[in-house]
Amino acid sequence: MIGNERHSLPGIIGGDLLRHGKLPLLLIIAVLVSAVMVVITTHKTRLLTAQREQMVLERDSLDIEWRNLILEENALGDHSRVERLAIEKLHMQHVDPSQENIVVQP
Repeated sequence: MIGNERHSLPGIIGGDLLRHGKLPLLLIIAVLVSAVMVVITTHKTRLLTAQREQMVLERDSLDIEWRNLILEENALGDHSRVERLAIEKLHMQHVDPSQENIVVQP
């Protein structure tokens, strides 16, 4: 009787693939590797996109802060403001050219 032997199905399939289906087995492995690489690439792309968005938001925030600092610098360095503070707080006044004393160091 030929049917008395018991063979495992995975063993039969594996044996057939190794004997007759080396090319399909190679193609299946290539497809699986390709699929895993697509998933990894997609994941990395999403991470980099999120990181880029965060950096764009940070750049915009820094740009706004820089513009505010420029405005503040211009307001604080305004000539009329400096002159007013010198007169009011430091009690400075303009000197008449006839009263100027020029000191020359040797």
